[in-house]
Amino acid sequence: MSIEQLARKTVRELTPYQSARRLGGSGDIWLNANESPFANEYNIQCARLNRYSTCQPVELIEAYADYAGVRADQVLTSRGADEGIELLIRTFCEPNKDSILYCPPTYGMYAISAETFDIERKVVPLTADWQLDMPAITANLDGVKLVFACSPNNPTGNLLNRNDLEALLDKTAGKALVVVDEAYIDFCPEATMANLLDQYPNLVILRTLSKAFALAGLRCGFTLANPDVIQLLLKVIAPYPVPVPVTDIAVQALSPAGRAKTKFQVLDLSANRAYLQAGLSMLSGVTVYEGYGNYLLVKFPDADSLFNALWEHGIILRRSPIKNCIRISIGNRDECEKTLAFIRKQLEQN
Repeated sequence: MSIEQLARKTVRELTPYQSARRLGGSGDIWLNANESPFANEYNIQCARLNRYSTCQPVELIEAYADYAGVRADQVLTSRGADEGIELLIRTFCEPNKDSILYCPPTYGMYAISAETFDIERKVVPLTADWQLDMPAITANLDGVKLVFACSPNNPTGNLLNRNDLEALLDKTAGKALVVVDEAYIDFCPEATMANLLDQYPNLVILRTLSKAFALAGLRCGFTLANPDVIQLLLKVIAPYPVPVPVTDIAVQALSPAGRAKTKFQVLDLSANRAYLQAGLSMLSGVTVYEGYGNYLLVKFPDADSLFNALWEHGIILRRSPIKNCIRISIGNRDECEKTLAFIRKQLEQN
């Protein structure tokens, strides 16, 4: 028996998530992973590196609770929001029995995490205007323990209708959890569902420091939920999920000075997004969809040839599963200007 044959059948047949780093590329402009262009500096203390970290560092939990406007007992921190997705599936879904439901086009890790643990995936595509298809979701809730909804949605960039999310919470009360992925909510904080946590015990919210806080390399995420949910997740999470340097840096980022810097950088990125949106909208045959995160979804007459030309020129963007669409992360102004200029030139030549 080969080593591969020793692996679970599910894993042998699994197609892994194609992250930006796995897809590779070579260039000077990287606008493919929704990363921040800002590289902020932090102080790292080495005195405690000989000791294990605390499972849920109090100073980090309290700092994020204060930032998110929730109670500390409603917060769990993990290795990115991706670990939060996995923890929820491992905690609430019985393999080969329960299901998750998600609504593409959306973030791919909901499906892959479920598949890894032999959890059935129910797929209810978004409507033509990228909103929840409530009748179809309602018809597919049997056996579903977790409903994943991303808002702002990746890759489309739009916000999901808040009334639909509340209706979904009502429909699933006592039966399933509704997991609202708010990885990009820092770019539109007024749209958060966090103020509904006390009203809906089946509401779970995923957050991250990877985007607006410019800490993608830190791998620090958060799950906001009813304390009963948090206590169950704590039974499953690894003993030491948050390295000491991660806590130190995250607490600095969440300090008043760190939050002020993030707010300024979010305003800068929002201005660059508006600049790129306006410039691309002026090009013939191009459709720019309104976005609320640090990226834009853009439809081109021939997205594949344009994507390849950009790639070969060292401008690395992200292919979209939506036909003739490319997702463009918002970089600094120079990166946005160069990307816009190259796209304009390419389209003029065709």
